[in-house]
Amino acid sequence: MDIFHQDGKKSGFNIIKGDSTKGHGGFGAGLINLDTISPVIIDVEEGKAEVDIGALHARSAIERRIRFSANKDDLQGGGKKYWLVWVNTEVTKEGPRYSGAGAAEMIIHREIKRGYKVLADHVNKMDKALKGKVMLDDMDAKSKKVLREFLISVAPEQWERANPDLKASLTAE
Repeated sequence: MDIFHQDGKKSGFNIIKGDSTKGHGGFGAGLINLDTISPVIIDVEEGKAEVDIGALHARSAIERRIRFSANKDDLQGGGKKYWLVWVNTEVTKEGPRYSGAGAAEMIIHREIKRGYKVLADHVNKMDKALKGKVMLDDMDAKSKKVLREFLISVAPEQWERANPDLKASLTAE
């Protein structure tokens, strides 16, 4: 199973900063390539993890038809907790490896169609993951275990070569 190319499709999402034809005029100036990152959604209650590429555009299955707020009080005391974990892979001389990961919290109260997330936190965690950083400290031990088992099951060889900081963060009890 390739978590980056589901159904033969690439995520193919590029962010272009400003006008790439200005300045030096080189093709692709200011590009951020998201082809190596996968959004893994962890259902804390169920103890399950899955990739949902729609999360790249804040349109994962769990986010659809939900109005989000950065205020937890809008959830009226209810909701189900999820982690959106941005997992980045890089290719090294030894082969592909998990290089970075950043976890951002989401709480969804489906009955009232409201959710909690801090968009800036999601973007910052994705950016850090793209740069090979590991930001999983906010996650609970159960969710870290779910993520570790998921990453191992998807690509055991990538886990063997994974960023030591990622492995340490996910194996600490």
